[in-house]
Amino acid sequence: MNLLKCTIAAGLALGAMTVSSLAQEVTLRLHQMLPPQATIPAKALTPWAEKVEAESDGRIKVELFHAMALGGKPPELFDQAKDGVVDLIWAVIGYTPGRFPSTEAFELPFVMTNGEATSMAFQEYCEKHCMEEFAGVKVIAWHAHGPGLIHSKDPVNALEDMKGLKIRGGSRTINQMLEKLGATPVGMPVPAVSEALSKGVIDATTIPWEVTPALKVSELVHNHTGFSGANGLYTQTFVFAMNQDSYDSLPDDLKAVIDANSGIETAAMFGRVMDEGDTAGKAIAEKLDNNIIVLDEAETQRWKDTAAPLIEAWEEEMTAKGLDGKALVEDARALVDKYSQGM
Repeated sequence: MNLLKCTIAAGLALGAMTVSSLAQEVTLRLHQMLPPQATIPAKALTPWAEKVEAESDGRIKVELFHAMALGGKPPELFDQAKDGVVDLIWAVIGYTPGRFPSTEAFELPFVMTNGEATSMAFQEYCEKHCMEEFAGVKVIAWHAHGPGLIHSKDPVNALEDMKGLKIRGGSRTINQMLEKLGATPVGMPVPAVSEALSKGVIDATTIPWEVTPALKVSELVHNHTGFSGANGLYTQTFVFAMNQDSYDSLPDDLKAVIDANSGIETAAMFGRVMDEGDTAGKAIAEKLDNNIIVLDEAETQRWKDTAAPLIEAWEEEMTAKGLDGKALVEDARALVDKYSQGM
């Protein structure tokens, strides 16, 4: 009788372990730098988290921590994921200058078109060229924002108006471009822009329309300069990544949920959300009756010609590092063209 009881108890325990294993629940902490009302947290990260939770039947719970709530500074986000401080991060790649050199091809002047097409191109490009640089994390998606503009206190109507302007840039490559165009670049993460504009630390900032509402840029400055043609002045690149151990520890069915919400469709969604944010941000500036400037084709070409040596210098720099810089730029352009057809 005692043997029977022990056998039953052991069977029940084994059954409970099996059920527990099948129904394993995990909580993933997602850390990022922007306030929750900003476009990416509100329209991309939160919907992504809700989709993952739903498709896992609630077995994955994603906790979102906004505006660096878990500590550290925006440039530290990637290492927070890599080192397992958090499970998921969304970060600006260019905040760690020189660490991900292959990605910089997409930040070069007049390479990008719109957020969605450029994000899809960037995802395919990174899967081909950037995997080694991102070793140690599971990349959910690489993506880009829509066309970057110049938002300034005084109007920028021509290349000459850039001379001496203190302009915020968000990465090494963008700062080099601003310098080439005659400005004085000031590097800083995007959350610092509002205070820097209000205190006169900078005269202008380079950001897309999408981020202007969260930073109240259209209230702080009243001039916004964009460009003619299909290609925007620049874009900034982003990575949405997961700690590799956090991913590896998931059972196969939950890994499949993460995999189904990774890759080019996720990149496209992030880029599309940023394009939609551009429309909303521009509408605010229009409602405020701000001065929205679109440089004509001839003036735009002057900017392209002035910035072109930066592209050649970047190609040479990459080649010196053992990368084929010219081939990287050619592939970036070809992929942007591929995904921009019909958009």
